[in-house]
Amino acid sequence: MRLILNLLWFFTGGFATGVAWLFGGFLLLLTVVGAPWAFSAWRIASYSFWPFGREIVWREQDATIVGVGCFGIGMNIIWLVLAGWYLAIGHVLVAVPQFISIIGIPFGLKNLELAKLSLAPVGRTIRAKA
Repeated sequence: MRLILNLLWFFTGGFATGVAWLFGGFLLLLTVVGAPWAFSAWRIASYSFWPFGREIVWREQDATIVGVGCFGIGMNIIWLVLAGWYLAIGHVLVAVPQFISIIGIPFGLKNLELAKLSLAPVGRTIRAKA
């Protein structure tokens, strides 16, 4: 079932969303200051391509990981102000017609997860569901 949902997702917008996140991450990487956010954008891109069977979780507190703790909170605040809020609005606006169509409810739920992730991507990781 995951494979079917992932294929439907990929061909009905997941590919475009993933490429957009990859491109955004590349643009962030071009500016030296945006490099820490580029890796978060690429994590979101990987989730955008194949979201079913995976989940978004907060990283464990570890001093060796950049983006966890106070530094990560600061980075998320900067992200929220400069980019996160309108990216989240875009995912919500796509989710609404998906919910209305009824058969698009699983896709709407994934777009809401992407909206939530768009608000604060630093300090999160994506793992396979158990």
